[in-house]
Amino acid sequence: MSEAATIVAEAARQENVTRILDCAERLFRHYGYGKTNVADIARELGMSPANIYRFFASKVEIHQAVCGRMLGASYKMAYEISRLPISAEERLRRYVHAQYKMTMEVMLDDQKVHEMVIVALERDWGVIDKHVDSIHDLFAEIIRDGIEAGEFRKQDPVIASRCFGAATVILCHPQMVAQCLAKTNRAMPDDLVDYAIKALK
Repeated sequence: MSEAATIVAEAARQENVTRILDCAERLFRHYGYGKTNVADIARELGMSPANIYRFFASKVEIHQAVCGRMLGASYKMAYEISRLPISAEERLRRYVHAQYKMTMEVMLDDQKVHEMVIVALERDWGVIDKHVDSIHDLFAEIIRDGIEAGEFRKQDPVIASRCFGAATVILCHPQMVAQCLAKTNRAMPDDLVDYAIKALK
């Protein structure tokens, strides 16, 4: 196969993958992850289930890819905030508040999306660990900037990034956010972020 033909074939494959994931996410959101199967996705697309399996080995693999896209949107937001021309402290503050808002709006307001996320968390997929590592890497860059600018005390940015992530995870983890919404004896978002940032100084 020529290089041009290979490029065309890959583009066609990617188009089919995108169509499948778009459809799967739409059905997961509408009917719920547990009530949607590969046959439903195939029927919605006018394909045979066998055709779906040419691109994904199972419903679980489709779910992993859908979750990967959702996490990709979260990372994109974090990356853009990390590159803003503002102080390191303000970048950290903005990210945590933005992620908390995203978790509330996208993952909790839609219970079907919440179900998808909970299944992914319970299965402890590697895609989630990779996302956490990527966010910690951004935290470390920001903290390193803060140390160099004199905003934060001298410390290991990698260790500090993991500690900052652990201190604020209650505002970013869907299950924790959901469990704390109705509680009156939990730290408020602003107070928690202030506390975590003060630990860096």
